Amino acid sequence: MTWSETIRDREGFTSLYRAHQPAVYRFSLSMSRDAAAAAEVTQDVFVWLIHHPDSFDPARGELSSFLLGVARKFLLKRGRYERRLVPLDEGGGVAAELPADEAGDVEILRAAIAALPPRYREVVVLCDLDGRSYEEAAMALSCATGTVRSRLHRARQFLERKLKKKSLGCPV
Repeated sequence: MTWSETIRDREGFTSLYRAHQPAVYRFSLSMSRDAAAAAEVTQDVFVWLIHHPDSFDPARGELSSFLLGVARKFLLKRGRYERRLVPLDEGGGVAAELPADEAGDVEILRAAIAALPPRYREVVVLCDLDGRSYEEAAMALSCATGTVRSRLHRARQFLERKLKKKSLGCPV
């Protein structure tokens, strides 16, 4: 059975969906921090795949990385659309506030990751949280492996500084 036939076959698509949906949803949730948006983006990815089965080339890499790249594009598109809807008087509070001191370490780390600029947050989510290799992340992000490595290094530096400031009680 060819790739296109697998997508068009109900059972083939169902097994593909069950295998890859959790990773696409986790990535979308980690990037958007909104369960409803993550579910919507996940659905959009698989509907798009049904309509564009020939867009995936198995010779170029893994399907999971390809699907994460599609999810990334939907998230970027959604972000551009949502930024247009924000009233000007709400300001540009792009960086998320860190939770209060009584919050757990996990929530503090999540808030610090969420405060990263998207290009750094993407590599942290893919490599550190989702356990993807540099090559898989590079395919998902449509960039070179070296770019993933340098962004990940920079993101870890940002996180280290932010978490040190937080532990010293400095305003972030």
